[in-house]
Amino acid sequence: MEKIVRILNESGLHARPAAVFVKTASGYKSEIKIEAKGTCLNAKSIMNILSLGAKMGDEIKIIANGPDEEEAIQGLVKLVGSKFEGV
Repeated sequence: MEKIVRILNESGLHARPAAVFVKTASGYKSEIKIEAKGTCLNAKSIMNILSLGAKMGDEIKIIANGPDEEEAIQGLVKLVGSKFEGV
């Protein structure tokens, strides 16, 4: 299962937002990947998320495969859509 979302927060996927994304992704049993700018990486690794350099306005694809993939996609899409609320 996969879903494309646009980064809405000003700082993009840097530092705190990346940490929140990884923490959220790590809470699911499914394998979760993130794809941006032609690169697809493990979304449960902070170094991978930071290496993407995703900025405000960039589109990312969230890909989940496993027992809770639908829940994982919904949770991560909601997180990105909320501009990493509280971060």
